[in-house]
Order: sequence, then C-alpha cells, then structure tokens
Amino acid sequence: MMNKENHRIKERKMEKEGTESRKQARLAIMELANMISVPMSLNAVVRLNVADAIWQDGSNSPLSAAEILHRVLPDGGGDSENLQRLLRMLSSYGVFEEHITGGQRKYSLTDVGKTLTTDDQGLSFAHYVLQHHQEALVKAWPLVHEAVVDPTKEPFEKANGEAAYSYYLKKPEMNELMLKAMSGVSVPFIRAMLEGYDGFQGVQKLVDVGGSGGDCLHMILQKHPSIKEGINFDLPEVVAKAPQIPRVTHVGGDMFKYIPQGDAIFMKWVLTTWTDEECKHIMQNCYKALPEGGKLIACEPVLPEYSDESHRTRALLEGDIFVMTIYRAKGKHRTEEQFRQLAISAGFPHFRAFHVDHFYTALEFQK
Repeated sequence: MMNKENHRIKERKMEKEGTESRKQARLAIMELANMISVPMSLNAVVRLNVADAIWQDGSNSPLSAAEILHRVLPDGGGDSENLQRLLRMLSSYGVFEEHITGGQRKYSLTDVGKTLTTDDQGLSFAHYVLQHHQEALVKAWPLVHEAVVDPTKEPFEKANGEAAYSYYLKKPEMNELMLKAMSGVSVPFIRAMLEGYDGFQGVQKLVDVGGSGGDCLHMILQKHPSIKEGINFDLPEVVAKAPQIPRVTHVGGDMFKYIPQGDAIFMKWVLTTWTDEECKHIMQNCYKALPEGGKLIACEPVLPEYSDESHRTRALLEGDIFVMTIYRAKGKHRTEEQFRQLAISAGFPHFRAFHVDHFYTALEFQK
C-alpha cells in the first residue's frame, strides 16, 4: 500500500515538472549556472579590441565576424566562427546589435557597447572589464563561500597570500591597469555629477582623499574656477607618480592618521572598501579637518532598500559581492540609511543624498 502511495507521489511530482513554471525555473537556473560565459566573453572581445574595430571613429557600420576579425587581426588568422559565437551571446545581453540580411549576421555597437570604445583621452570602460578579470582576481571567486565561513580574510587574500591593495603595489602592470580602470569609470561619472550637483559652490580649498593621479580633482577645478586650491591626497607612492596640475598640490599620507584641512573634502569610492568602524574613523578624521559648516562629499554606490530585478539593483549588488571577494570581506556597499547612521556616529549633524547617476550617489555630510 505504501509503495503505491509513493508511486502516486512521484507521478504527481513528474507531472509538475511539465508545468510552465517548472520549465521556466529550470531554464533560469541553467542561465545562472552558465553565466560565467558572459563576463569571460566580454573580457575576450575587449582583449580583441572588437568595439574600436566596429566603431571606426563613429561609423559603427554593421560588420560580419569575418570583417571584424580582419580589422583586429590584420595579418590574417583567427576563427571568425568562434568570434561570431561570442558576438551572438553578447548581443543577447545588449552589448552588440545583431543584423541579419541575406542569411548573414552582422554586428554594430549598442549604447552599452559604445562604453568600450576608446575616447580622445585613451579612456573607456574596457580597462574596467580587464581589471576585473585578471588571473589573481579570478582565482578568488571559487572561494567566495569562505567569506561566509571566515570573514576575517577576504577570498582574494586566501587565494593569493596577501590583500589586494598591497598585491597591486607589487605588480606595476596590475596597478597601472587599475588606475586606468578607475579613470575610465570616474570621468563620465564626474561629468554627470558636475552637471547635476552644485555643492562645490563657495568652496575655496578642496581636498580629494584617495584622488590617485588627480583626474577628478582637475575636472572639478575646471568646472569651478572659484576654488583657489586643490589638494590631491593619497598614499605617498601613488602621488609620487601624479602629473603636475594647475592649482593642485599633491600630498602623500594615510587617511587613517590624518587628512589635510580644507573647506570641503571630496572622496569617490573610498568608503565602500572599508568596514563600518574603519569608515567611522575615516569620517571622523574628515570632521577634524573641516571648519564649522564645512562638508564631506562622498560619491559611493548606494544600495536600494529593497531588492528587485532592475539593472541598477543588480549592478549595485554585484559590485557589493565584488568588494566582499576582492577587497574586504566586511567592506560593503551600503544603503542611504546606513550612510546616514555612519554620519551620525562620526559627528556630522547634517546629511543629504543627491542621485546624480544610476550607480554612484553624491552623499553630503555637513559639519
């Protein structure tokens, strides 16, 4: 009797597997399981310089895989069929647009694909893609579960024997790529921020904490000539390589020890990679360096309160896992309310958020 009942239960389960919802569920988990194909294929087309080959100074004419291959490998060779496989898959994610005429597939760049083309300053999001997929970083990803088991060390350190920042400093090529990646991401954001945020009005002396080569500070000073002095503050070994910029002084130091005084302090993507206690310490040092009425302007990814399936939410949550895996197991993206609580704990009585970009938010902490 029991065997018959078990058989009927199994039959009912088998019937349920044929429903549309179960079919969709299996399809979704297959997509997720195979999703490593997406970033690795993106990495491949960046290495092959496909975007610039199609773009050709703005023509963006649809090209076949064979035509693209001829441009990226002008000496011949290569496999156009395998290139087409990459292009087809990335077209399904909106990087390329596929055109089929006369049975032939051709590809042009979408707005997403255009972010990979090189601008007149030699910048693009292509460096950001390459930076994320270097061998040392890729080695960390199979250890993501270790961030749950033991959060005292991030997966990158467990995979490579030391923390990411110190590792980069010992590898000039990795450090250079990271700086290019940050510039490629930062420049478009700073342009958007300067169009939609006026918090630099009235500032005489601006300190950029973690300003690297001073690109962002330079752009801010160009937009606001009323700022008489800019201080680019970063590690001594970083600012030692920074170029000369009008009205900018490069200062080396450690933000955990002190921060130079200014009317306003600016930082971008700094707080994300530190724990709550470390962020509080950095912000307290900012508070000490500001006059009454001075402000800290921090541009950070800000998580939504509720999760959904939008590109914005996914990009922010994916970035959060990247921070946990590569930089700090307890570093993290935060919600607006979490930043508000950090402001209170550091002594800032006033807090405002300006949503000037879909990824970064300008956070203003006023003394």
